[in-house]
Amino acid sequence: MKESYLNLIALVERLHRQFLELVRTELDSLGVQDINNVQALILFNIGEAELTVGELTLRGCYLGSNVSYNVKKMVENGYLVQERSPHDRRSIRVRVTPKGLELCAKLDAMHDRHIASLNGTPVDAPTLETTNAALKRVDRFWTQIVDRGVRVMPRMSTTAA
Repeated sequence: MKESYLNLIALVERLHRQFLELVRTELDSLGVQDINNVQALILFNIGEAELTVGELTLRGCYLGSNVSYNVKKMVENGYLVQERSPHDRRSIRVRVTPKGLELCAKLDAMHDRHIASLNGTPVDAPTLETTNAALKRVDRFWTQIVDRGVRVMPRMSTTAA
């Protein structure tokens, strides 16, 4: 069980890095140089929504990146607009610009190509659904541990009494 658990953790991390490379390759093929792969994922996760930076952080996995810094860079490069919330002046909301929506559409097309490429492979819809269900259970398990706080288990004595 321990080996499977540790393998799962390593695989999830490796898959995320591999997906970031896929996005980087897509951006390169499109000639997009003013946004990086992590920023493109953030942009795609915002989509048509209007979110606070905090909501955005909870929505995605950006592998140790500074979401506030990336939002700032995307604003500078014309992919996002940020505005103070009219209801809470401390809160800053972001939304995607037309330039950003154009890139989101291209990333969506990339996803469609990848899905179409899965036809005839062992990775079919039921396999993806089963995998998603298992990963959601692991996510809930980890979330419960974080919500409860880390419990230190008492150490078992290795010396005989």
